Amino acid sequence: MTEKKRVSGLGRGLSALLEEAAAPVDANAPGVARLAIADVAANPHQPRRQFINDAMDELIASVRAHGVLQPILVRPVAPGRFEIIAGERRWRAAQAAGLHEIPAVVRALDDRMAFEIALIENIQRSDLNAVEEARGYRRLIDDFGHTQAVLAGIVGKSRSHVTNLLRLLELPESIQSMVEEGKLTMGHARALATAADPEALARRVVAEGLSVRAVEEIAAGARSNVPRRQGLSKPGNAGTIHDANADALEIQLAESLGMPVALAVAAGGDSGSLTIRFASLDQLDWLCAKLGQG
Repeated sequence: MTEKKRVSGLGRGLSALLEEAAAPVDANAPGVARLAIADVAANPHQPRRQFINDAMDELIASVRAHGVLQPILVRPVAPGRFEIIAGERRWRAAQAAGLHEIPAVVRALDDRMAFEIALIENIQRSDLNAVEEARGYRRLIDDFGHTQAVLAGIVGKSRSHVTNLLRLLELPESIQSMVEEGKLTMGHARALATAADPEALARRVVAEGLSVRAVEEIAAGARSNVPRRQGLSKPGNAGTIHDANADALEIQLAESLGMPVALAVAAGGDSGSLTIRFASLDQLDWLCAKLGQG
C-alpha cells in the first residue's frame, strides 16, 4: 500500500495527528474506543459540505456488510459527548446502516488544531471542492489569525494557490453554488472572476458547456468594451491605446499575482503604467517580497 505523503510545513504534533486520522487502523486495536453513535456529533465547522450520494450509497452498503473498519477521530466537547474531527462520512454511513456504536480515537484538541486537521485531511483525500477549500482557508485567516503565507505552509500548497482560491469567495453566491455542485470547475470560476457579468456568463457555461479557454476569451472580449476591470479604472488618458497583447498580458499578470491588475500603454507603444491593487497588507508584503526576489 502506498504511504500517504506527509504535508510539508506541519509541526510534529499536527503531522502525527493527521497521519493518525488518515492511516488505516484496526478498529479493535488498543486505544480505540467504541462510542455510541448518539454521543457523537458532526463538526459544525466541517469544511466539507457536499456528500456525493453514489459514493455514500457504496460506503453505507460496505458498512452494513462489514461494519466500520477504520476508527474516526473525535474530540471530547462535554461529558460523554464527542465531536468529529475526521471521519464524518463513516459516521453518517454507520447511522444510515443502523449501527449503534462506532470505533473512534479520542484526542483533546482545541478549535484551531481540530479545524486544521479536518481541512488538511479533506484536501489530501481530494474530498473538497474549490469553494469548500476556499472557505476553510478564509476561516483559518479570519478566526485564527493565519496569514496567507503561514496558511500555505500548513496545508502544503503554494501561496498563489491559496490567494487564487480566496478570490473565488468574491464571486456571487450563485456561482459559488455552481462550483459546489460540480457544474463549474475552479478554472471556470477563476475566469468568471474577470468577467463584466459573471452570473450571465456562468449560465452560458452551464447551458453551452463552454471550456475554460472559451470563458477567458469571452471575458477578455467583454472587458475591451468597458472602461473598468476588476474594480480598477484604466490608469491611462486620451493618449493611451487599446492593444490586444496588452490585454492578454494584463490577464496573465492578474492570474499570476492573484490581484487585480490594470495595464495602460501609451500611444507610442514604448511607455505606460501598470497598476496593481492589493486587498490587505499581507498581500502587499507578499508582493514586495516577490518583486525583490530578482
